[in-house]
Amino acid sequence: MVVSLNKGGSVSLSKEAPGLTAVVVALGWDRRTTTGQPFDLDASAILADAATGRVARDEDFVFYNNLSSLDGSVQHSGDNRNGKGAGEDEAIRINLAAVPASVAKVVVVASIYQAEERRQTFGQVRNAAIRVLDLHSGHELARYDLSEDAALDTAVVFGELYRFGGEWRFRAIGEGYRSGLRGIAADFGVNV
Repeated sequence: MVVSLNKGGSVSLSKEAPGLTAVVVALGWDRRTTTGQPFDLDASAILADAATGRVARDEDFVFYNNLSSLDGSVQHSGDNRNGKGAGEDEAIRINLAAVPASVAKVVVVASIYQAEERRQTFGQVRNAAIRVLDLHSGHELARYDLSEDAALDTAVVFGELYRFGGEWRFRAIGEGYRSGLRGIAADFGVNV
């Protein structure tokens, strides 16, 4: 059974899928309005360490220009520049068993590429959702649909996979940024 989360809600992935070792975090979206410019939403992942809640090094920021963490535990599927097609548009694969012990959480972000220049916000996007799937079985474990709260934002911290009491959990965050991906990256200590 899929756990559908509201903002702030969390679920134990380890309990939903005992023996879980790897997941796919998939981002899907559709364009709501036409601005004359194409919409390009990008998924990113930030490996935040337990000591500071920030990246230990810039390479812990996985996105379209850095498709893998240094250790290979987090991998980006590549950039889908138009959101066309059914299903998810971008995905991040996380080998939970290989994520270094120093990493407390993997933060999943969605941002609009060149949002300011194109005058685009999440208010012009519909059906923006994140799904967490068991990599091996394809079984959907959790889903979070972005609400209208992010209508003026150009980037959103969608959620985070985090360690708690020896298990992996997923929390729906839904925290919007008007400063785009650059603002989120800076908050997590990434030099941009």
